[in-house]
Amino acid sequence: MRLKDKVAIVTGGGQGIGEATAKLFAREGAKVVVADMNEETAGKVAGEIQSSGGEALAVKVNVADAASVDAMVKATTDWAGRIDVLVSNAGITADTVLHKMSEEQWDRVINVNLKGVWLCGKAVAPVMRNQGSGSIINASSIVGVYGNMGQSNYAATKGGVIAMTKTWAVELASKGVRANAIAPGFTDTPMVAAVKPEVLDKVRQQTPLGRLATPDDIAYAYLFLASDESSFITGQVLEVSGGLMRVIW
Repeated sequence: MRLKDKVAIVTGGGQGIGEATAKLFAREGAKVVVADMNEETAGKVAGEIQSSGGEALAVKVNVADAASVDAMVKATTDWAGRIDVLVSNAGITADTVLHKMSEEQWDRVINVNLKGVWLCGKAVAPVMRNQGSGSIINASSIVGVYGNMGQSNYAATKGGVIAMTKTWAVELASKGVRANAIAPGFTDTPMVAAVKPEVLDKVRQQTPLGRLATPDDIAYAYLFLASDESSFITGQVLEVSGGLMRVIW
């Protein structure tokens, strides 16, 4: 098993990519903390992992709140004694074009997608530094690389995640801690389900591999960066997009 005896936190673990990642990590031998704002969905995923013979702990977390994130990290170390992997996967959207975007929409997305990733990284870094090992994996997006119409707030957060990830890779390397990012393309999740069908049809047409990603497609990329197979990889952004670079509207 590729994550045997490792302890992993997955934020946004109650559904979509986070759920797929938590379950895959557990199948690969990790003890998994399923962290989510929705306590019910986190508990459901953790229960399913336990029913399948894995080890999991459900934790309610608001990644935009420092005290909540610190409590998540404490719950993890109290339960498992260490943290080997952080997958900062939690994220939201509040899309609209620039001249119609409210300050509230901007702040809400920034607080979860950018500040939340920073708070989670800041909280686990001391644990990993003291261990002399760890893998931090942050959820970016191809939107953070190429931009996308109606998503200036989301694009700003995902571009910021890339910049933070590269910075952390330099800051933490001497302590044996790696930091990388995944940049998914359009993925078949509850978040993307809200996109108009005609838009998703255009995305499929413009994706060289001809389909949306599945949550498992992204989860397996997380798995690689969480495992020792990627032990000489840090500061990188792995695009998992089926070849899609941008949608031409």
